[in-house]
Amino acid sequence: MSEILRKDVFSLPEGVIYLDGNSLGPMPRNMPETLSRMVSSEWGQLLIKGWNAAGWMDQPSRIGDMVARLIGAPQGTVVMGDTLSIKVYQAVAAGLKMTPGRRVILSDTGNFPTDLYMVEGLIRTLDQGYELRTVAPEDVAAAIGDDIAVVMLTQVDYRTGRLHDMDAITQRAHQHGAVMVWDLAHSAGAIPVDLAASNAEMAVGCTYKYLNGGPGAPAFIYVRSDLAETIQPALSGWLGHEAPFDFAMNYRPGPGIERMRVGTPPVMQMTALEEAMRVWDDVDMRALRAASIALQEQFIADVEARVPALTLASPRDPDARGSQVSFRFEHGYAAMQALIHMDVIGDFRAPDIMRFGFTPLYIDAGDVTEAVDRIAKVMDDKLWDDPKYKTRNRVT
Repeated sequence: MSEILRKDVFSLPEGVIYLDGNSLGPMPRNMPETLSRMVSSEWGQLLIKGWNAAGWMDQPSRIGDMVARLIGAPQGTVVMGDTLSIKVYQAVAAGLKMTPGRRVILSDTGNFPTDLYMVEGLIRTLDQGYELRTVAPEDVAAAIGDDIAVVMLTQVDYRTGRLHDMDAITQRAHQHGAVMVWDLAHSAGAIPVDLAASNAEMAVGCTYKYLNGGPGAPAFIYVRSDLAETIQPALSGWLGHEAPFDFAMNYRPGPGIERMRVGTPPVMQMTALEEAMRVWDDVDMRALRAASIALQEQFIADVEARVPALTLASPRDPDARGSQVSFRFEHGYAAMQALIHMDVIGDFRAPDIMRFGFTPLYIDAGDVTEAVDRIAKVMDDKLWDDPKYKTRNRVT
């Protein structure tokens, strides 16, 4: 654990146990200084010269290479920019171009809703008879047949942490001629990922969760090396052009992964993300995974021993879940609000999921013990039954 734990790197309020599971990673401690320097010295002094002199234009690819190391992708196959929703749209649209004659996009009922919404919108836009087919997560492999164009899955279920077998499902998709797209939103920075070994065509993910890039941090997209020069971007943006400053009237895709860029990169958010990614320079993902599982196992054992009102919703097998543990409780929203009031921050997912994330970079065994003490108090004393905890906030 000592090789992984680095609490001093992060800025967390005194007394807060941060078990968000995971919707927003904490801020690296030196972030204010980094952003202040960017605003004053780069934007403030360089003005528009910053695109060249400060390397702003190269940030999407430079940071992409930093993310690539954590997801088992070769250098030059990942680029940053836009939101995860846009990257899902790009990936699935490109996958459909690669599988002409097929009309089914397969996903599962545990997928994050925005991924499904984006596919629904893409289907309406194309208006060519495409179908989004969703099945139970455990039925995905059996549902992959010769009519499937694209299989689009989130590797780690956002509610329960259930983990798909990336290699097995990708292999099954390829056996039936389908393109594989993985959403790594709850994987990148949480579990070891080896995209190159899986042979998946594409992957997408966000960086404000385990990668600590800050609220609204840009997303990433990966394209397998052998496809990068031929893949057809549906969103043919200016910065994905071969020579954007030629200002040609017609689109020509840029080289390799650069063609998956769309709009102007958000430089301040890119700067924050680049600083956050430096935390990962010497992190061994397998050691981090082992430490995460140890914390999860301790948490599950302690909660089940002391808080019988909560029912485990995550897979019991640690190898079958990501870096989060979820429990069901009928009044889960109110219970989570009461717990947050006691400075243990998790989150709630409808209809009854209390979700807790375990990041060994800033959580240790003592934090888990203290968190369970506070959970037990919320439940034993029925603190959740206070009306003030039952009014739904816009963000849960």
